[in-house]
Amino acid sequence: MRWTNEFLTWNSSDFCGINMLTVPRSMLWIPDITIQEDASDAGSSEKSQFVGVFPSGLVLADSRQVLTSTCQLNLFRFPFDEQSCNITFSSMNSEEKTINLGTFNNDTILTKYSEMIMITQGEWQLTNMEVEQYTHTQRRLVYMVKITRKPVLYVIILILPLFYLLVLDLASFFIHEARGEKLSFKVTVLLSISVLLLILQDMLPSTEDRLPLIATYCVTTFTLVGVSVLEAMLVSFLIDLEGPCGKKAQSSVDAHVDIQMEADHQKEPVGAEEETGEVKPEKSYPPSDWPKDLLKQILEEVRAAQQEAGRRDNVKTKPGYYRRLAEIIDSVFFVLYFLTCVIFMTCMFILWNP
Repeated sequence: MRWTNEFLTWNSSDFCGINMLTVPRSMLWIPDITIQEDASDAGSSEKSQFVGVFPSGLVLADSRQVLTSTCQLNLFRFPFDEQSCNITFSSMNSEEKTINLGTFNNDTILTKYSEMIMITQGEWQLTNMEVEQYTHTQRRLVYMVKITRKPVLYVIILILPLFYLLVLDLASFFIHEARGEKLSFKVTVLLSISVLLLILQDMLPSTEDRLPLIATYCVTTFTLVGVSVLEAMLVSFLIDLEGPCGKKAQSSVDAHVDIQMEADHQKEPVGAEEETGEVKPEKSYPPSDWPKDLLKQILEEVRAAQQEAGRRDNVKTKPGYYRRLAEIIDSVFFVLYFLTCVIFMTCMFILWNP
């Protein structure tokens, strides 16, 4: 801080060319200027015990402070967000007519000078600084510091992996369902997204009123992959359902053909042997009801085969019906899923880059 004290002027030529005096701080009046957003500890500020006095009455007081200030952050566009934090200087006891606050330099020079002296910026980059003066019972000097977050780290560890997992989930539709690897692959992708959600939980504060875009991005990606897993389970169920039905239908058809061939063989005319002139020795059958039991069994199998064929005709399920249904569902879902992913990624890109 510097100010002019009219009672501390002298002519340097009358005092051996002395151009500056160092005076203890306790001997002079010092303005009680504080920072309203200050949340630092008591030991974070270091004030010089001396002040400099110049022949024109100019008084210069220096102090250093590691400032911890309060700032309301808007994390809706995280990690592509831009924050504006205020540092307000004002007097605690003086009225507006007593102290008038001003700046040494304009906004442009102040911004350039601040960029030069900043050694480490961390994940933030200084955009610009603006200075405004307010008067409300007291004089206030407000430094509006605008900073922009560097999003490269968050893009690499969170946004791009989620995008790649979504692309892999889309590519999993080209895996053949018969191998049984499609469902397990989709579940693995879903578990990978859940791990990234745990990383996101440590990044964002829990007191945010609005849901950040990156949280919407992660939750929507998780939901899309979850729906894709459910669709893969449905398709796998239909294909597995096709297996027993196809086997039953084929076995019934084979049984019907065998029965028909056996019946035709038994109905062969008796006089055929006489026409050929060949006489075969008669077979001796055991004195029992053996032929009757065999005919009854044949009739029961024919009746069961006819009932099975009638049921298939009523339900209208032909061999391969469930597999074709699964292929149709998988194709339609892939088109809808692809369009949804494209629209979702386009909306996220527009919202992150307004």
